[in-house]
Amino acid sequence: MAGRFHQGIRLRGHQVGLEKQSLRMDWSSPAQALPTRRPARWLDPWRPSTSGRSTITLEDQLAKGLKLTFDSSFSPNTGKKSGKVKTGYKCDHINLGCDVNYDINGTAVHGAAVVGYEGWLAGYQMTFEAGRNKITQSNFAVGFKTDEFQLHTNVNDGTEFGGSIYQKVNDQLETAVNLAWTAGNSNTRFGIAAKYQIDSDASFSAKVNNSSLVGLGYTQTLKPGIKLTLSALLDGKNINAGGHKLGLGLEFQA
Repeated sequence: MAGRFHQGIRLRGHQVGLEKQSLRMDWSSPAQALPTRRPARWLDPWRPSTSGRSTITLEDQLAKGLKLTFDSSFSPNTGKKSGKVKTGYKCDHINLGCDVNYDINGTAVHGAAVVGYEGWLAGYQMTFEAGRNKITQSNFAVGFKTDEFQLHTNVNDGTEFGGSIYQKVNDQLETAVNLAWTAGNSNTRFGIAAKYQIDSDASFSAKVNNSSLVGLGYTQTLKPGIKLTLSALLDGKNINAGGHKLGLGLEFQA
């Protein structure tokens, strides 16, 4: 959703299966949460399934920073139809979004707002289902960000609480701590992660959580645009029982 405020602590260079993580926090800044597209366009693609879809997008037409999208689809074979109206407004310190979705299951309204000022970011996201006359999602987050330090807290649906801290110790070492708690079942999750830059072409990363899962990763730049990643995920509670995972990845960048 446009204007979504999100964050995550991820461990770069840890890849098991198809999962890839990096040790950094992701911020959707108020001025960057919406993609930049042409001011207005009309899309009407027809597919072999004989379903039709039309999209009209207006950007910066009624007001600078305002984007409107009207999206509709119809399937003659099944008679199924759906529609979406998306609105978004962004400027230097504010990003607002409101989407109305209509389909066979009913009408749902998704809203989001992000405000930012001098390193501080605050965001709220909600979903209201008209058929149930109920708010089914309500998330709130606050964070602070500098070049070397990041702090983030969030509350999801009033039951899930989380917080994280990221610190760049120096040019070679980065660390992060993540804590999450779910009300009602005393389910607490805790994790720490670190990344050490060996040189300009190689780095080592590690993470561990309260479930005794240990992740290790090594990344080597073979040549500009090509990176090799070796990783492992170990179950500290069952070292001798097996079930550990190993990963190998190649990353190509144009």
